[in-house]
Amino acid sequence: MIPRRAALERLSLLLGGALSPQITASLSGQVLNAGPNVAVTPEQTALLAEVAEVIIPTTDTPGAKAAGVEAFIIRVLRDCHELAEQESFYAGLAKIEAAGRQAHGKAFAELAPDQKIALIRSTAEKDKAFFKRLREFVVTGYFISEIGATQALEYLPVPGRFEGDVPMQPGQKAWAISK
Repeated sequence: MIPRRAALERLSLLLGGALSPQITASLSGQVLNAGPNVAVTPEQTALLAEVAEVIIPTTDTPGAKAAGVEAFIIRVLRDCHELAEQESFYAGLAKIEAAGRQAHGKAFAELAPDQKIALIRSTAEKDKAFFKRLREFVVTGYFISEIGATQALEYLPVPGRFEGDVPMQPGQKAWAISK
């Protein structure tokens, strides 16, 4: 049986490097950054978990927060991104917090779900590069987690024979993700 991380790494290579080089390196356990890192605070960790939960919320399956996506993102940034990239990412995260405080007078975590969604949509429009990176981190972290791989997707630990045209049942989970 092939480990999930190895499968994702090979999949990204087949997709022509659709995942960033840093995420691909992280999936194989490489450490690309031996230099200084941003000291991530508990408040930043909590904010990252809340923002990730807006991108992949809890529905009939657990969301990004339950999958621990924030820990994945912090590790990828620390191990595979230079200090300037880390600072840029956490500055983008701080802008989300500041926008919530400015618009509603509350921390992002205290906002109503519709207010959180509106702030994330606004961020996606105003800072496309930051949002694209954030979304890549959240989606990758979620689907390589045990929760994402086994509860959100249909997990086949041992591949069977190929059946190219199989009818889906209403409500059946997808076998894989696609762009």
